[in-house]
Amino acid sequence: MVCAFEGWNDASQAATNVIRHLIANYESREIRHIRTDSYYDLQAARPMICHVTGQPRIIWPQTTFYEITIEPGVRLYAQIAPEPNYRWIDYCRSSLRIADELDVSEIVTLGSMFADCPHTRPLPVDESALRRGESSIRGGAVKDSATHNNGRNPYDGPVGIPTVLDMVAEQEGFDTNSMWVCVPQYLAGDECPQGTLQILSRLSKILGVQLNTGTLPQQAVEWKAQADVLSNCNDDLKSYIRHLETNYDLDQQLNQLGDGTVPRGDEIAQEAEEFLSHIED
Repeated sequence: MVCAFEGWNDASQAATNVIRHLIANYESREIRHIRTDSYYDLQAARPMICHVTGQPRIIWPQTTFYEITIEPGVRLYAQIAPEPNYRWIDYCRSSLRIADELDVSEIVTLGSMFADCPHTRPLPVDESALRRGESSIRGGAVKDSATHNNGRNPYDGPVGIPTVLDMVAEQEGFDTNSMWVCVPQYLAGDECPQGTLQILSRLSKILGVQLNTGTLPQQAVEWKAQADVLSNCNDDLKSYIRHLETNYDLDQQLNQLGDGTVPRGDEIAQEAEEFLSHIED
């Protein structure tokens, strides 16, 4: 079951748009709801009025569960909702009871956060997974495993409902996987299709099926082009982005050194000798 929540955990809607994309591009149907009565402050998550049927109708904030058929024999469930205001533990247990009814064995939570990262590079994605019977490996860069965090240190600080749902799910015996994409904070006013696309790519690996990306690649190209125009019109922003690019590239080089993908000095010397011998021949 793939879960995403609107609000603090959903910078530029990059996380919840993964769920919306799946619903729009595959056969899907609503199968469950969680009532809002005791979980939301309606002054913070206000109801909406709409006239789709010609009559005014109040749409209350709610949690909706979908069944999504990816292809014959491949099905997943999705949970999408505004982040609740109250009783998070009870809310998570209600969600997991529904997951249990649906015979779900793994919970995948999605999130997006604003960060100091450049739009000109692949957006950083942190992923952590826990299988039943394993020790927690959150926050560590583990090679050849399901856990990736781009070499960053474990996070300490405020958390949102995805993190709480992960922890409760682990306690109740579910496998868990958490994915967070970083979104450039200087583009906070727009949606981020690049972030949505990169989470969707990671989700494809978990499912073992290539998910339909639809128009996301083209939207990502347009998003980057708009960001280029914005930066070209502002010298201070352009300088800031160059600074972020330098830091990003340095981090990538350090990560490669850490996982052994950068050739050692003796390997470089051997390659140079082979190259010179070919020239002499």
